[in-house]
Amino acid sequence: MGQQIDLLRGLPRGKRNLQARKDGKSAEVVRISSEFGEMYFDGPREYGYGGYRYDGRWVPVARDIVEHFGLKPGDRVLDVGCAKGFLVKDLLAVCPGLEAFGIDVSTYALTHCEPEVIGRLHRGSADDLPFPDNSFDAVISINTVHNLDRPGCVRALREMQRLAPGRGFLQVDSYATAEQRALFEDWVLTARYHDYPDGWLSVFEDAGYTGDYSWTILE
Repeated sequence: MGQQIDLLRGLPRGKRNLQARKDGKSAEVVRISSEFGEMYFDGPREYGYGGYRYDGRWVPVARDIVEHFGLKPGDRVLDVGCAKGFLVKDLLAVCPGLEAFGIDVSTYALTHCEPEVIGRLHRGSADDLPFPDNSFDAVISINTVHNLDRPGCVRALREMQRLAPGRGFLQVDSYATAEQRALFEDWVLTARYHDYPDGWLSVFEDAGYTGDYSWTILE
């Protein structure tokens, strides 16, 4: 198995209004959010992002990804769960000549992508990636795979491993304490599988995933 590493350390930490999310959460809000459409990305905050707009915050993350994997012009990298393609755009910017691509289930996000990534984003699911074996030098998936059930997570990690054996980076929802789990469950809208780190490591083992990883933990 790979190493636990925080490749999102350069990302600004926004302040979440946990109480407002808890108060506004309902089965209908969860249903609409889980469609990953306009309401999830650009609707009111209780449905998701509350406006998902490019602001350059992924630039330091892109730099750290390029450095971590030793990526260079001509290499191929895939962002699984790319949304509007912000990270793909910044990977292209920080490493000119890099062949960066993305895939996402959301037609809305893909049709509202950044101009620089038009033609580089594909529609599809993390557990069935439409690319040949060993076709990427690195595969990234940030806060996406947990939107599948556990068998789907295993399939998605096998897919990442298939495309770039041992050269993946995965970040998923987790928690270290019962208190953190309670906070997460009040906040979460779309995650179908979540667990303590040991539970996730069991998923990695079942999938044969040998890439790197980290956790998104609410505090």
